[in-house]
Amino acid sequence: MSYLHRPFRLAAAGVALLATASLVLVGCAGDPASEASGDGATVDAATATSLVDFGTLEDLETAAKAEGKLNVIALPRDWANYGEILDLFAEKYPEITVDEQSPDVSSAEEIQAAETNAGLDTAPDVFDIGLTVALQNTDVFAPYQVQTWDDIPDALKEPTGLFVGDYGGYMSIGYDSAKFEAPAALDDLLDPAYKSAVAINGDPTQAGAAFAAVGLATVQSGGTLDDFQPGIDFFSELNAAGNMLKVDVTTATVASGETPVVFDWDYLNAAHAGDNADWKVVVLPGTGYAGYYNQAINKDAPHPAAARLWQEFLYSDEVQNLWLKGGARPVRMEAMTAAGTIDEALAAALPEAPADTVVPTEAQSTAAGELLGEKWAAAIQ
Repeated sequence: MSYLHRPFRLAAAGVALLATASLVLVGCAGDPASEASGDGATVDAATATSLVDFGTLEDLETAAKAEGKLNVIALPRDWANYGEILDLFAEKYPEITVDEQSPDVSSAEEIQAAETNAGLDTAPDVFDIGLTVALQNTDVFAPYQVQTWDDIPDALKEPTGLFVGDYGGYMSIGYDSAKFEAPAALDDLLDPAYKSAVAINGDPTQAGAAFAAVGLATVQSGGTLDDFQPGIDFFSELNAAGNMLKVDVTTATVASGETPVVFDWDYLNAAHAGDNADWKVVVLPGTGYAGYYNQAINKDAPHPAAARLWQEFLYSDEVQNLWLKGGARPVRMEAMTAAGTIDEALAAALPEAPADTVVPTEAQSTAAGELLGEKWAAAIQ
C-alpha cells in the first residue's frame, strides 16, 4: 500500500529529506523551560527530543499544563478538520489556553511571525508548514520524535524529527457547477468561459497549496517535477487570457462566488461544499500531484512542553482519524490500517486517487522554489 493509496512515481527511492545531525542534549536546571520528570530529575522541555526525556506522557502533560498556554498559527478551522482537532485538544487539556494566531497566513509567514516575535510569549510554539518552506528553514525547528514515530514512513519525515509529514492529499480543481462545466483537462481553463474565474490558494513562493498547483500544471502540461517551467508558463498563459484571479482563496471567497474555480488540495476543496451546494471537485485525469503538510516545533517556543504535547496529540490514533474525517489522508494510515485502528468507514469514503501520482523530492522542491522565486512574479504580472 502506498502512502496515498496509489503508487507514487518518485525520483530515486522515495522522498529524500534533509539529513541533519542529532542535537546534543544539555541539562538546563533552573531554566524557565525546565520541569521535573516523574523520577524527580530536571527536564529541559526546550531540548527534549522524545517522550523519554520527560518520562511518561503524564509527565509531559503535567509540564505542559504548568506552562498553561499553546500558540498555534496558520490553522484555519475549516482546513482538514482543524476546528474539531483544536476543540478536542482544548477539551482534553482545559488547563492549556490555545491561542489561534493568524489562521490564514502562508507557510512563509509562519516563519516570519516566529522571527518577528522571537523571545516573546506571543511567538508561535508550533508550525504547520509546506515541504519547500520547511526545507528552507530547518534552523528554526527543534527536533522531536513522537511516540508513534516508527509508524511514519521514512520518506515523510526528517530523520531527527525537525519536521514530519502529518496529513496529505491530491491537488484538485474545485468549481461552482452552477456556473461552469467540470474541466476535463488543464487547458480547458484557458477557455474564455473561465474569464476572471480561476484562483490558486496563495503565492507559490510562500504557500504549499499554491506551490503544488504549479506542480500539477507542470506534470499536466507534459513536464516533470525536475523543472516547474511548464507550470509557470501555464499560469502565465492563464493570466494573459484574463482568466486568472489574484485573490487569496478562503471559505468566504468561495461561498460568495468571488473565487468560483479553485486549484487546491482535494480535502480543502471538498470542504467548500458545505457552504455552496453547487460546489464540485475534480482530480484531473492523467498524472496527479500529491503532497503532505508537515508539523514542526519552534526551537524558541515560549511553551516548549505544550508544543511537544501538541505533537503527541496530532500523531495519536484519535487525531489521525480526525484528519481522515476532514477528507485528508493521515500519515500513519498504512500502519493504523494494519493495526485495525483506522476508521474504516471514513477510509472507504475517500475519493478515487489518480493511477499515476508524483510527489517532489527534496532536490526537486528546492529547485522549484528557486525557480518560482526568480520567475513567478514576472510571469503573472
